[in-house]
Amino acid sequence: MSIYDFTVKGSQGEDVSLSAYEGKVLLVVNTATKCGFTPQYDGLQKLYEEYKDEGLEILDFPCNQFKEQAPGTAEEINQFCSLNYGTTFPRFQKIDVNGENESPLYTWLKEEKGSPLGKNIKWNFTKFLINRQGEVVARYAPTTTPEKIAKDIVQELKTV
Repeated sequence: MSIYDFTVKGSQGEDVSLSAYEGKVLLVVNTATKCGFTPQYDGLQKLYEEYKDEGLEILDFPCNQFKEQAPGTAEEINQFCSLNYGTTFPRFQKIDVNGENESPLYTWLKEEKGSPLGKNIKWNFTKFLINRQGEVVARYAPTTTPEKIAKDIVQELKTV
C-alpha cells in the first residue's frame, strides 16, 4: 500500500485521488489557522515555491481536533491562508487525524511512522515526508519548522 491508494476530499468537497501526485515528493501536514504554529504556513509556502518545480507538493489538511484551532469553513480557511501567508499549495477538506472519525489516510500514515510518544498525532503541524514511491520516510513533530526539514526534502527530490 502507498499514499497513492487513498482518495481524499478537496477543499470544495470533491474526491481527489492522491494518485494524481504519483512520482512527487510529498509533505503531508495537518494544519490550523489559530494555532501557535500557524506561522509555519510561511515556511511551508517558501519550501513550496523553492522546490515545486523539482517535484515537491505540500498537502494541507486542516484539522480542528486540537482545542478547535481550525474553525471556519473551507472557504474561510482558504481566505485566511491566502491573505495572511500567500499559500498556493493544495489544501483539502478539514479532517480528523485521531479517533473514531479519523481519515483513513491518517490511520495509514500513523501506522507507517509512529513517534516516540505513540502513534497518535499530538498537535497541529505534524508533518509526514513521502518519497516518490509513495512511502512514508519521515515524521516530524509540530515544533520542527519547515526550514529544518528542507535538507530532507532536497535529499528525497534527488532520489529517483
